[in-house]
Amino acid sequence: MRSGAKVAIVGGVFAVVVGGVGYGAYNVLDDLNGGGGDGTDSRSTSAEVKTGPVTKAEIDDASKKFLEAWASGDAATASQLTNNPAEAEQALTGYRESARVTKAVVTPGPAVGTKVPYTVKATVSFEGKSKPWSYSSALTVVRGLTTGRPLVDWAPTVIHPDLTAGASLKTGEASTPSIEAVDHNGRALTKEKYPSLGPILDALRDKYGEKAGGTAGIETWIESENADGPEKTLLTLTKGRPGKLQTTLDANAQAAAETAVKKFSQASVVAVRPSTGAIRAVANNPATGFNTAMQGKQAPGSTMKIVTAAMLIEKGLASANQKIECPPTAMYMGRTFKNLDDFSIPDGTLTTSFARSCNTAFIKLIDDTKDDAALAKEARDVFGIGLDWKTGILSWDGSVPEAAGGEAAAQYIGQGTVQMNALNMASITATVKNGTFRQPILVDRDLDGRPIATASRSLSPSASHQVTNMMRQTASWGTGKAAMASVGGDKGAKTGSAEVDGQATSNSWFTGFSNDLAAAAVVQSGGHGGDAAGPVVAAVLRAGS
Repeated sequence: MRSGAKVAIVGGVFAVVVGGVGYGAYNVLDDLNGGGGDGTDSRSTSAEVKTGPVTKAEIDDASKKFLEAWASGDAATASQLTNNPAEAEQALTGYRESARVTKAVVTPGPAVGTKVPYTVKATVSFEGKSKPWSYSSALTVVRGLTTGRPLVDWAPTVIHPDLTAGASLKTGEASTPSIEAVDHNGRALTKEKYPSLGPILDALRDKYGEKAGGTAGIETWIESENADGPEKTLLTLTKGRPGKLQTTLDANAQAAAETAVKKFSQASVVAVRPSTGAIRAVANNPATGFNTAMQGKQAPGSTMKIVTAAMLIEKGLASANQKIECPPTAMYMGRTFKNLDDFSIPDGTLTTSFARSCNTAFIKLIDDTKDDAALAKEARDVFGIGLDWKTGILSWDGSVPEAAGGEAAAQYIGQGTVQMNALNMASITATVKNGTFRQPILVDRDLDGRPIATASRSLSPSASHQVTNMMRQTASWGTGKAAMASVGGDKGAKTGSAEVDGQATSNSWFTGFSNDLAAAAVVQSGGHGGDAAGPVVAAVLRAGS
């Protein structure tokens, strides 16, 4: 991917500071092989293998010896103090040879249980260019399974907190210039101001850096094991000249999205312009790492009823004002489905059941479709789900596989094998509002001529009108009322919740529109859709409308 990371052993001075004492370069370390200057013997014999949790003395001793060996540049010795010597030695050697770290001081902090935090103050040098590099990380001490010795539990994060399995640290001339990303109005978008955009900007740089017209600089970066994966810049020794890249994002909507997701430990949101498919905001919490908003795969709960309602209306099996039975429970093919708190709606319509999120009303209609694949076809042919979207970066375009029996019924209410993310649901809402699927994009297709997915047909005008009005009712007096109360203009919504194995509380889903903006959010373990995800969507709609 990037070039110029010449492999060579670089001389330098490493040091570790333990308890205020500095250990100089290549210091002859006392008892690295298990002597025990502090009275702790880390050796084990075949006849005597120590068991049980590691002690505080063992944690202090093992971490000190490892950090001393690492800081002195002795990768071979340091690796033998871990529970994975082969991988550890390769990574520790690469720290000097590929990352080009020529000086480093490692300062441990007090242990917290078996974890020992530390700070690293290093110097990176490449072809006469040098720059300081500081960061914090931590290691964990465990007992060796076969030796009983206290050992550092090896993980790439020991070297750097952002390093993952299979990735490596490199320093050299970048193969792609950096970019100066701007929104659709030309306003600057930086990862410092908009943390969620960090991984997205890295991906955009890898794909469009050369096309944007800049010149490469010298950097330290994390190189992904996947050659096509985005790289993450950790340090810039010389900047080069960034190229300007215009995105479809909107700075105001992005700022609101960033603030909204921070209220929850795990949340994501996406906003899309229905008339064009332009992505106006993408935000995740946590902000770094996996882009859940565009790559996640989770059951969307009752927000899927948008697609189900459209399918039923297009097949002539229901209409917005048609009377629909909504009992407390319904059974289909041996599976029992129920409503929240077993509520029922006497003498209700499809609109009433949609707005109040009645599951059983939709389950009762499945027999009438006489086609188990009807929902999958509607999702693909009208809403573009599964059509290999090319947004500009890596994204996932949802899945509604063909199903039969009780599994098909579960799909009607967004459970079972249906999988979506915030991008998919924002697009589904945009399609209902616009009447025609516009594939979401993050950068203009003219930049690289990539193919854009198109659905085989538009939603019928009648279905588009009816489902849009049902969403308006949901926002006006249904389950989305509280969340959408602060949103102005022509507005609509749909709530959802989805059970996830291993979670105490279901995921909260919410999707809505206001004028020419559609947004969707998911909050993990957020409960009901209107409670958690609803305010996230409302905040973005207010800012972007």
